[in-house]
Amino acid sequence: MPSPNRKKILILGATGSIGVQSLHVVEQLPDEFEVVGLTTHRNVERLLEQAAKHRPQVVAVTEAGVSSGQRALFDDFGARVFSGPKALEKIVHESDIDLLVNAVVGSAGFTPTLAAVERGTDVALANKETLVMGGSLVMPAAEKHGCRILPIDSEHSAIFQCLMGEDRDTVEEIILTASGGPFRALPKEEFVKVTVEQALKHPNWDMGPKITIDSATMMNKGLEVIEAHWLFGVPVERVRVVIHPQSIIHSMVAFHDGSIKAQMGVPDMRVPIQLAMTYPERKPSAFPRLDFKTRSSLTFEEPDLDKFRALALAYRASEEGGSAPAVMNAANEEAVGLFLNKVIRFDQIAESIERALDAHKAVQNPDAQMLIDADRRAREFVRTEMV
Repeated sequence: MPSPNRKKILILGATGSIGVQSLHVVEQLPDEFEVVGLTTHRNVERLLEQAAKHRPQVVAVTEAGVSSGQRALFDDFGARVFSGPKALEKIVHESDIDLLVNAVVGSAGFTPTLAAVERGTDVALANKETLVMGGSLVMPAAEKHGCRILPIDSEHSAIFQCLMGEDRDTVEEIILTASGGPFRALPKEEFVKVTVEQALKHPNWDMGPKITIDSATMMNKGLEVIEAHWLFGVPVERVRVVIHPQSIIHSMVAFHDGSIKAQMGVPDMRVPIQLAMTYPERKPSAFPRLDFKTRSSLTFEEPDLDKFRALALAYRASEEGGSAPAVMNAANEEAVGLFLNKVIRFDQIAESIERALDAHKAVQNPDAQMLIDADRRAREFVRTEMV
């Protein structure tokens, strides 16, 4: 019999890479979790399979296309169905949960995260765009309502672990490691020829298409720099990126006495997912272990900010502050979508972001609606100017 004290969870983006791996954690620890709700953007068939297995009380599909037959199947599983663009916010408000697992890709994750935090619900966060777009709102709200933002990203989970038991005032620098993606050694001049198929071949991690492209441009690391600033209260200028092609050290923290702590492990997202879901406890797992006998070396190098312009633009947006990171994030999302659909070239992703930032006058101390409006205008700009 399952424990009556299981943690009630809602997984946003359940059919994507992080969502599927989150459910794998649930299956490994069936006495720890009760799946209350699951959502998808458009993969209704996979959501039906997940609902049949986990029997959630509620499900949501953010694209409105749920057929009457599919609704009937969800009814058979005992699940209420929400659909449409506001479905994520509705399902958060309607669910009695202990933990929100936000595995949604993109700025769509911002408003449901804020809704959960304002209800005092802990959030296991894989959606880095939430804090890039609205960290100035989400983190104070979490403090006000007494809830925790628990990082799922391997890098931020590593930092989180390195800071356990430490005085935050002793932190000298956060060091984010990056694989360098598939084009670490490719000359900048070759970026104009990069195909979608090449960009989707990440050397180490198995991720969704948007995040994989972000890794190829190194925008993923730029988003993580801003996310680390908000999660750990460290100024952006003290968040440094180092390329570590083996992806064994997931990130490091340097302290003012000269010591450095690093968190290590094989590249397996289920490890940080499980820690975020079970925190403050560490639970056993059967996930692969790091075998040092098979590792001959760990190497490091500085990123080329001229070649990987997206990373440089993330630092720029953070320096401008206010609504600028929201604009940068939205322009990047739109440009990545255009690249995946083979409308623009790979090298035009960074160009799109830069032009959107150039056209935007940052609004300082924006509220949620201002950020949503800035996001919308940046997308419109990219669609108009780059197509």
